[in-house]
Amino acid sequence: MRWFWLGLLVFAPAVAWGQAPPCEEEPALRRLDFWLGEWVVTVNGEQVGTNRIEKILNGCAVMEHWTSATGSEGKSLFFYQPVTKSWNQVWVTQFALGPGGMKEKKLIEAYDGPGVRFRGEIPLAEGGSYLDQTTLTPEADGTVRQVIQISRDRGESWETTFDAVYRRQE
Repeated sequence: MRWFWLGLLVFAPAVAWGQAPPCEEEPALRRLDFWLGEWVVTVNGEQVGTNRIEKILNGCAVMEHWTSATGSEGKSLFFYQPVTKSWNQVWVTQFALGPGGMKEKKLIEAYDGPGVRFRGEIPLAEGGSYLDQTTLTPEADGTVRQVIQISRDRGESWETTFDAVYRRQE
């Protein structure tokens, strides 16, 4: 196989990438399928936004498109690392320069059913950091519950910052 040097990046020819099995055939890449779709997001019955969750790149990743009721936006890319067998998330908003405006999380817990929990560490400009975790749980009525929590004491206690219900758009 030949490698090509282009500036600071090294690329293998596309033929090497074409030799990988198709993502659609990998069961681990279906972990977030319960969350795919277009959603109205509510907190205590009040709409706080909409969210579109879709598979991209032939099922190799999941993209989240969040729009709040006030018009702010956020995007997540969820991807599976086959070597480590781990899911990862990168979240970015137009407020990426502030705390929580950009997050990197890893899947830390997958339930027997399709629920998941991602956790990451958010660095603070003044030093230190806090933990940030997101739990997604499908409910029997077809909704999905998303709970976002933070911990300022390394996980000893958790403060819920977002507790929402996702209902499919009609």
